[in-house]
Amino acid sequence: MTKLNLLLVLIATVCAMGVVTAQHKARKIFIELEQEQELAKKMEVEWGQLQLEQSTWAMHARIEKIATAYLQMQVPDPARIQVVRPAEKGKP
Repeated sequence: MTKLNLLLVLIATVCAMGVVTAQHKARKIFIELEQEQELAKKMEVEWGQLQLEQSTWAMHARIEKIATAYLQMQVPDPARIQVVRPAEKGKP
């Protein structure tokens, strides 16, 4: 009878250790999940800021200002503009 009790205590101890280990792993994984979610939120904010910055850098008025001020570019006279149409398929 004592062997059976000892065996049952040993099994209960192993089961308890398994529960403690599983809970510890679950808490550890949950903490990692929260950290990754926080990182994802920060990246979404940064993505929005980068999109805003890109739209600012690509504004037509800004590009035109740089072209005229720094590159000394100017709009050609309408008489000097030539429109080139793509060649039709089968014709050179």
